Amino acid sequence: MDAGNQQRILGYFIEEAKEHLETLEKGLLDLPSVVKEPERVNEMFRAAHSVKGGAAMLGFGSIQKTAHRLEDSFKILKEHPINVDQQLETLFLRGYDTLKDLIEQLQSPFGLREEEANKTVQAAEPSFSQLQSYLNRQVTGADEPATAASPTPSLKQEKTQEKISPNFASQVMEILKQMLQLFKQQDSPASRQKLQTLCKRLVQLETGNEDWKRLIQVSYKAIANPKNSFQALAPVVIKELKTASDQLQAGNSSALTLSPALQKLTAATPASATSSKSQEKPPVTPPATTPKQITITVEPKSAAKAIVQAFDKPQLVQLVKILAQAARASS
Repeated sequence: MDAGNQQRILGYFIEEAKEHLETLEKGLLDLPSVVKEPERVNEMFRAAHSVKGGAAMLGFGSIQKTAHRLEDSFKILKEHPINVDQQLETLFLRGYDTLKDLIEQLQSPFGLREEEANKTVQAAEPSFSQLQSYLNRQVTGADEPATAASPTPSLKQEKTQEKISPNFASQVMEILKQMLQLFKQQDSPASRQKLQTLCKRLVQLETGNEDWKRLIQVSYKAIANPKNSFQALAPVVIKELKTASDQLQAGNSSALTLSPALQKLTAATPASATSSKSQEKPPVTPPATTPKQITITVEPKSAAKAIVQAFDKPQLVQLVKILAQAARASS
């Protein structure tokens, strides 16, 4: 197979895999309802199966193995009545994140490098083992070892649980669904404003937990930053808020933390968030005739590293397409 056809097939696989990831994400965020609808469980099973098959055909063993682990877990959901709780949702989401991470590595300028892919799979193995064991215990009816001696919640946890309304989880889930729909729409000031309004609604769900408020405030700032695309925001913000909601519901308020991914989205401060002192000074606009320039070496790896640091994701995608066209034209 020539390089052009191989690149085209890879492109098809990535696009289909992203659609299947969307199916899995939507289902996992609503897992308690999904398990009650066999067709929706089948849809998630088929999504994992399709990714597994495509990866096997193209020789991506890490993606194949990860999708296979998810497929096996969805098969149990298909064949047995399973009680979905916060722990099960968390384990499934970890597996989903691993598959998503591998797909993102595949579509990066460097592609899916075997060494990094194997590290990703190895790091996820304990979570997949926990998921499999947890599902098996539910199928066989065996109690979890820690059930008989559950630790007494701390005073801080009890205080947090007392302030959470019985409808907290359902209210958060409804708002997250609305946010997910907005993220799928075209990026515009109006849609970002609606997302920020939903963040304010989340703050209004009083929990008495300052970490919850801080997490929402950081998400609000990340959404307000026009440098962050909806594609970059959606998986991070939705996952962070869903996980935090589950932790609060379970009384694990001390587990609420800001992930490196969310912190990265707030690292670049938009113009509207700069200090009032800096706003008093008129911005210095560089001449339009002076584009940003970088210096690269002729050594491919060093050149690639310099390019990745200098360009944002949309620019890198465009650059990859241009280089691919140039490579085909010169062959």
